[in-house]
Amino acid sequence: MTALPLREDRTLPPASRAEPSDIGEFDLESDRLHEECGVFGIFGHPDAATITALGLHALQHRGQEAAGIVSYDGRVFHLERKLGLVGDNFSDRNTIERLRGHGAIGHVRYATTGETVLRNVQPLFAEVEGGGFAVAHNGNLTNGISLRRQLIRDGAICQSTTDTEVVLHLVARSRKPFIVDRFVDALREIEGAYSFVALSNTKLIGARDPLGIRPLVLGELDGRYILASETCALDMIGARFVRDVENGEVVVISEDGVQSLRPWPKEPARPDIFEYIYFARPDSVVNGLPVYTVRKELGAELAREAPADADVVIPVPDSGVPAAIGFSQTSGIPYELGIIRNHYVGRTFIEPTQSVRELGVRMKHSANRAVVEGKSIVLVDDSLVRGTTSVKIVRMMRDAGAKEVHFRISSPPITHPDFYGIDTPEKDKLLAATMDLEEMCRYIGADSLAFLSVGGVYRAMGHERRDPIRPQFTDHCFTGDYPTPLTDLAVASPRKLAILAEAD
Repeated sequence: MTALPLREDRTLPPASRAEPSDIGEFDLESDRLHEECGVFGIFGHPDAATITALGLHALQHRGQEAAGIVSYDGRVFHLERKLGLVGDNFSDRNTIERLRGHGAIGHVRYATTGETVLRNVQPLFAEVEGGGFAVAHNGNLTNGISLRRQLIRDGAICQSTTDTEVVLHLVARSRKPFIVDRFVDALREIEGAYSFVALSNTKLIGARDPLGIRPLVLGELDGRYILASETCALDMIGARFVRDVENGEVVVISEDGVQSLRPWPKEPARPDIFEYIYFARPDSVVNGLPVYTVRKELGAELAREAPADADVVIPVPDSGVPAAIGFSQTSGIPYELGIIRNHYVGRTFIEPTQSVRELGVRMKHSANRAVVEGKSIVLVDDSLVRGTTSVKIVRMMRDAGAKEVHFRISSPPITHPDFYGIDTPEKDKLLAATMDLEEMCRYIGADSLAFLSVGGVYRAMGHERRDPIRPQFTDHCFTGDYPTPLTDLAVASPRKLAILAEAD
């Protein structure tokens, strides 16, 4: 795909004439696809809660709204759920000491269904026939609301608005005699994308959806087995990577070791391509592919498809860094840090006066004028969602003296929303769904704009091309090819549930 130059008519659409403060604070994270959630579990280790807290800390990038841990000491389950970051809530000794036991599961949350209140924080726990059962979930059930409504019609009482609670009810309703069979019964009724970790009186259980859309890995530490969303969590605690949990697999960890169950017929996996483009940590290995290496290759493919005549390559921090390195190495254009991120700023304050507010928008990110001034630059980012942040980035580069600004995106245009656990805007809020390439270029104010093609993404992933009959990855945000039924779309207002306000 070649870059499309901006026409001489530099008139921008009305939305892009707004001042930066009119669009929102200059926070690069405000116009991103937000992470799905992260899960972790360990069985048979005397420091289970401590290890789980460390594992969740490594998975913090997957969800920053809330975190929770459930442990089991052989007699009693212990539950701690908190709003906020792992380090703010699970770093003190008293909290960890309350989470006694040799088995634990944990969760970091970014809300994709259900509002952020304490009762929605996972893991969720219930007493079912056979004992206690705790569960945590990464992903989204595309028939979760339909199932919830049926459960309520049948007399169930739901305490949260998260689709994970549906699984607890399905486990409780199953008539199978053993907890693992009950859990499998529940999985047979759900649709969508998921990785589960669950803890019973005697077992740690993990499950991955039949297409393997959401990731889950098996590790080992001191002879004890671990489940985690990403390999970076294993690295954090010094654990050994054993293997990926396969698509459609249920793993059961007990004192007898690891048992593998296959409730569904074997079919080719279709992992979410956004794990490689954006979500997973760069030091993770997802389904055998090093994420950092893939992202560099995405940038290399972008340089081959959409070259630019420029002086420097500048990444949009932090997620655009590996792709920018790949772009630079392939194009021969020097790589420079033209945007500096302040890592020590929390939520930007909102001041009542316009002049002070405009100072605050540069607290988190600022231009490196020494690199930018008088230069023709290539800005490399991993995705473009609403485009509002891209407007500000381009304007900031021009204010710092950039002669030309060429924008390159190391993924295809996002034209369709996600229903599998990624928080995307509705279709009419996605810039690429409402504008063509030339209009987008004018909107963000760049001299040229180009996206990586779908074929380029697949080449970067090691495939000659995308198989149109059985695509190798879940790529619906680019293609509209959803791999599972979207049952809840037929439900009126599918994302709206009855809510009970809670005091802070």
